[in-house]
Amino acid sequence: MTDDPAADLKRQVGLAAAALVEDGMVVGLGTGSTAAFVIAALGERVRQGLQFVGIPTSERSAEQARGVGIALSDFAHHPEIDLTIDGADEIERGSLNLIKGLGGALLREKIVAAASRRLVIIADDRKLVDHLGEHTAVPVEVSPFGWESAALQLGRLGAAVTPRRNRGGILFVTDGGNMILDCRFGVIEQPAALERQIGEIVGVIESGLFIGRATLAIVAGEGGIVEYRPQ
Repeated sequence: MTDDPAADLKRQVGLAAAALVEDGMVVGLGTGSTAAFVIAALGERVRQGLQFVGIPTSERSAEQARGVGIALSDFAHHPEIDLTIDGADEIERGSLNLIKGLGGALLREKIVAAASRRLVIIADDRKLVDHLGEHTAVPVEVSPFGWESAALQLGRLGAAVTPRRNRGGILFVTDGGNMILDCRFGVIEQPAALERQIGEIVGVIESGLFIGRATLAIVAGEGGIVEYRPQ
């Protein structure tokens, strides 16, 4: 235990998810503070003899994985992934629909998720919501060319749009060289329809709405760890 209860919860779900990895698997390695605990736990299992290959969703996760001895691969060698473990910014109760991408890796995260037989989401119970959008903006990755036009059209869908900037005030650039527009829609009643509408905007590369992709959510709270499956 530490003096940071949130970190303790993230560590608990990280250990639980890392235990799902078996010898010979191809594993998608998520991005973010919770996924970092999974990578650390898997590094320890590698030192104990576990053999698998990882496909990271960001340069940050790749660097951490190499540092703890995890062998990395790519889609050229492994076009299908057995299991991906990643965090989320919001998890909708019942459906397990997600908002992801506040860490800036949403495009790679969705590519990896789409190629995975199983997507396991790990989080603390603060991420559970009745409806997506209750607390979190939807990140939308867009081409730097013409992003203003994409922002205008996202606004017409009902979003309050803010270009993401780094701590220095400079426009944030993803690992793929794109921009992110943080789009606050408020409560999202029809997330699947909104995902489609966002995807139809020219200049949009991908959104942080992950609809119907999660197969399991491992959630930690004061009462312990609870597993959720889509209903």
